[in-house]
Amino acid sequence: MTMASLDPVAAVLLIPIVSAALLAVLPGYRLTARLNVVASLLTFVSALSLFVIERPQPGPYVLVDDLNIVFIVLNTFVGFTTSIFSASYIAHELETGRLTPVYLRFYHAMYQTMMFGMNLAFVSNNIGLMWVAVEIATLTTVLMVGIYRTHAALEAAWKYFILGSVGIAFALFGTILVYMAARPIVGEGQDGMIWTLLIQHAAAFDPALLNVAFIFLFLGYGTKVGLAPLHAWLPDAHAEGPTPISAVLSGLLLNVALYALLRFKILLAANPDAIAPGPLMVTMGLVSLIFAAFMLYRRRDIKRLFAYSSIEHMGIIVFAFGMGGPLANFAGLLHMVMHSLTKSAIFYAVGHISQIKGTQRINRIRGLTVTHPALGWGFVVGVVAIAGLPPLGIFMSEFLIVSSTFARQPLLAIALVFGLLLAFGALTLRLTSVAFGEPRGSTASAEASYVPMLAHIALVLCAGIYLPTPLVVWFQHVARLLG
Repeated sequence: MTMASLDPVAAVLLIPIVSAALLAVLPGYRLTARLNVVASLLTFVSALSLFVIERPQPGPYVLVDDLNIVFIVLNTFVGFTTSIFSASYIAHELETGRLTPVYLRFYHAMYQTMMFGMNLAFVSNNIGLMWVAVEIATLTTVLMVGIYRTHAALEAAWKYFILGSVGIAFALFGTILVYMAARPIVGEGQDGMIWTLLIQHAAAFDPALLNVAFIFLFLGYGTKVGLAPLHAWLPDAHAEGPTPISAVLSGLLLNVALYALLRFKILLAANPDAIAPGPLMVTMGLVSLIFAAFMLYRRRDIKRLFAYSSIEHMGIIVFAFGMGGPLANFAGLLHMVMHSLTKSAIFYAVGHISQIKGTQRINRIRGLTVTHPALGWGFVVGVVAIAGLPPLGIFMSEFLIVSSTFARQPLLAIALVFGLLLAFGALTLRLTSVAFGEPRGSTASAEASYVPMLAHIALVLCAGIYLPTPLVVWFQHVARLLG
């Protein structure tokens, strides 16, 4: 194993943690905002280089394979674009006095610590280390959700902390049970937690212990994924925290917990006597989709509306992976990527909108396409994409999920389509009121960069029209890995 081959993996972890330490002590908003962007860009470039370098051999702590590269590259890209959006967004918060310079230093340091936690979860080959990394990412987002120090923000942060801690405790218990199942076969100590060893010997593990472990892991990491009825923290955390954090929560942090779930699903599938994880995932996915679709009709706060939309889409993704098979897994992966890009773009738009209008109440925002054409139409395309209309990327992935389900379980497909149509109706209803009609609220210009929002929308549009062959081949390979 050469040092050169380790470099990108080390960089993906070291750049965020070193820059977090620097950002915690550096004064001045402009300097820290720029450093945050540069650190995020360097991490993204390091992640991209994983495609071209010779991969390091799996060690006791680090693993780079086809599955986690997809997650790492997506994570670092959205982290980079969010840091650009965050720079202009947070400048406005400083001017209006919602944030102080001291909290700002804390915000930037926590942002990079969170990126470190998420990247560590993706590259860890040790299921205990992965649990620790998910916990790091969770705790840093808890602190950022409460950064405004208002009553509602602190309540949302505590709610997230308590429910997240219950979830992570379940996940820890599940992780310990996996170790107990592995111990008679692979021996005591660290070997019982190394993912690559676990998967080699999984067929010989005690199926009863694995079954109980998966239930706990599903409940634990499922809380973090935001599946109903474990979702109660998610709408508050999105609504009360800074909008860049809402974008990261929806676009990235939910994926981290999903990745952990997928790893354990592969492990369970490797044991022929263990329960099939599919039916549980399909059930929870459908419940989340239909529940969130109904709840979309009752939202009055624009950020809460899109928080419930995230619950809906995570339900669709978990449903797809639960169905399994090459086509459903491919569609689930594609949907996850498209959702991350689209939802973060929508939150960028919502951040600009709420700063211009001075409110997140939907009934106080009207006629955006008239007063702010670029922002208004960007928002329209984002919502049209998330609602699943062609020719955007989410239509492609939803079409694949529905068609593969129809071929195998027509009754499930009917429930799936019902949920999708319900959500489509709610989003269209809200979109028409916000984007069109007689303008309401402030018409001040937005002093912010639309580049991150437009870049994400352009990528989603391109993916809906044409997916490059290497990407399709890559996703097909990963879909086969997922079983």
